[in-house]
Amino acid sequence: MYVLSAIVSLTLLGLFLGFLLGIAGKFLKVESSPIIDELESLLPGSQCGQCGFPGCRPAAEALVEGKASASLCPPGGSALAEQIAALLGLELDLSTVKEPELLVARVSEATCTGCTRCFKVCPTDAIVGAPKQIHAVVADACIACKKCVDVCPTECLQMHPIEVTLRNWRWHKPVLPEAGNAVC
Repeated sequence: MYVLSAIVSLTLLGLFLGFLLGIAGKFLKVESSPIIDELESLLPGSQCGQCGFPGCRPAAEALVEGKASASLCPPGGSALAEQIAALLGLELDLSTVKEPELLVARVSEATCTGCTRCFKVCPTDAIVGAPKQIHAVVADACIACKKCVDVCPTECLQMHPIEVTLRNWRWHKPVLPEAGNAVC
C-alpha cells in the first residue's frame, strides 16, 4: 500500500513539474537575432577556432556587432567572405583574403603510440582510433586546423597537401589582366 502511494505521488509530482517546465519554456524563451542565425548557418560549424573566436556562434555575433571582418573564417576562404559581405551589406577587399591551402592531416603509423590526445582536440572528429592503438585520419572530415599536430607528443601527425583526384579537382579561376596591361 505504501509503495503504491509513493509511486502515485512521485508520478503526479513529475507530471506537475514537467507541466511547469513546459510553460516556463514557452513564456521565458529567449529570442535570437535571425541575422546571427543566418550567419551561423553560413559558417562551417566545426567550432575550430581558427577565426580567433571560440566557435561559429560567437564569430557570427562579432560579425553583426562589427567587431570582425567578413574575411574572418580561414577555412571558408573568399567564397564565404563574399557571402558574409553580401548578407551584411559590407564592402569587401578580396586582396586581403587568401584562399585556404588544401591540407589534410596524416598519421605516421611507425611513431603513433595511441595516446588519444589528437582525437580529443579534433573539432570535426576526423581522427579515429582507440587508446594504445594506431590512429587514422578521415580525409573528408579534416579541415586542416592543425590542432592535432600541436598536441601530438610523438610528432606522428603532419599536414600534407591533398592529392588531386577527379573527385576533388576544381578548375582554377583565370587571372584577368589589369586594365592598361591588356594583351591584344
